[in-house]
Amino acid sequence: MARGQARRMIRLERVVGSLPADFPLLQAEARAGGYKMLDTLAAEWTSGRTRFDRPGEALYAAYYGATFAAIGGLTVERLVPGGFRMRRFYAFTAYRRAGIARRIAAALLDGIAGPRRIVTTNAAAGSEPFWESLGFLPDRRNGWTHTLAAAASDLNAPAAGV
Repeated sequence: MARGQARRMIRLERVVGSLPADFPLLQAEARAGGYKMLDTLAAEWTSGRTRFDRPGEALYAAYYGATFAAIGGLTVERLVPGGFRMRRFYAFTAYRRAGIARRIAAALLDGIAGPRRIVTTNAAAGSEPFWESLGFLPDRRNGWTHTLAAAASDLNAPAAGV
């Protein structure tokens, strides 16, 4: 399938109220792979601790056609005044390298007020090339692995294989 066709098949929905119906399947796949970030997301969502509802924050579910394929969010970064942090990104293995996580990241950055912001992430093992393809630079301080100081429009250019 051509990249343009795949891009049109990706639909993002902002998550409010409850996590997507198929979230437990994504959570189980992540857990089976040794990743616990979706367990943290579920616990913090249920408790109300993190609902991605402060100014600039958002949590998106991505659908490939009608199928739930990925999730990712952005929260305020408490250690960087005016900064944000990418959190809880995970895509079903079957939907990786289709541009879905990239679309989530671009949508999240588009929602940040102001032309340029510092954005951090704590890249899960193996995801470093993804974050670096988006312009994040290695920066191992304060519990994160990468930082980005870029405008959201910087992510709108397609990158091969991401």
